[in-house]
Amino acid sequence: MSDGKNEATETTFKAPTETSVDTSAGASMPGEWQRLLRRNALYVVAVVFLLVGAFGWLASLDSEEEAPSADNHALTDKAATSEVSTEVSRALTGVLSYDYADPSVSQKIVDNVLTGDARKEYDVLLKNLQEKAPGQKLVLTAQVQAAAVKELNDDRATLLVFLDQTSKRVDDKEASISAAQLSIEARKVDGAWTITQLRPL
Repeated sequence: MSDGKNEATETTFKAPTETSVDTSAGASMPGEWQRLLRRNALYVVAVVFLLVGAFGWLASLDSEEEAPSADNHALTDKAATSEVSTEVSRALTGVLSYDYADPSVSQKIVDNVLTGDARKEYDVLLKNLQEKAPGQKLVLTAQVQAAAVKELNDDRATLLVFLDQTSKRVDDKEASISAAQLSIEARKVDGAWTITQLRPL
């Protein structure tokens, strides 16, 4: 205090810095650090280009999905889309269900709805079932949860199908459920849809 007046004391706060690096003179930085920074800078540039490329690729996929082919009636013909979805779902439910006590039920469905590669693959599976199912008293029950038609023209269709398959054996205390995602190729023959290819995803 001086001359009866309060004397203000000015205090200057300086924010601490973690490390002070002189970038104007390369010689002040060890050569190893310079090489590391240059290498990291190249990595950053590479990652940026990869991300840009990825976003561009995704955008091109989105644009393709938003602009379907004029021959694809999956979004424009609701009646035909519903028809193929319903028939293929019903067919898969029968094909992927099996009862050791009466295998003829599923066999009749298979004869009507499976052709081409789908039939060949099923015949391999059926042989295995016929050998093991009686001893295990195996019962398989399939249920389609959702079916989406990706492509549809006059007599061909591609679908994505989600289904659950319940299996029960004589020694099982309770049935087990497994989920499956299938890519289906179907063809319309004599007014009815048949499955020509069945591929698990």
